[in-house]
Amino acid sequence: MRTFHKVVFKPDSQSTDEFMVIVNGEEYKKWIKGDKTIPLADVVDSFDVFHTGTGAQGIMGRPSKQLLDTVFDSHKDVDVVQHILERGQLQTATHKEGYSTTNDAQQGQNSTSKGSGAGFGGR
Repeated sequence: MRTFHKVVFKPDSQSTDEFMVIVNGEEYKKWIKGDKTIPLADVVDSFDVFHTGTGAQGIMGRPSKQLLDTVFDSHKDVDVVQHILERGQLQTATHKEGYSTTNDAQQGQNSTSKGSGAGFGGR
């Protein structure tokens, strides 16, 4: 399992919507304590904003510009990221390095082999 840091912002305590930005944990801690000399590009992994409508365990997707405008009054990535960094909470998360199928023994069961066609009308 690999760990990473993210800052999570919930627009409303009753909402299941969460907006996330992947960050460099150490740089973010310095930045949030007041060291604004650190460029945002060093604080965040990228200016990509992720969204889940089902809480912390949901699948992270990309929010629409309309949703960003509704929640943050802007869809500019710098404005939205800064808002999330200033008002969100730092969390540590993990993800799997790789994925495997659930039953490798059944792999290929849906493939068909035609053979010579014997018994199905001949040659």
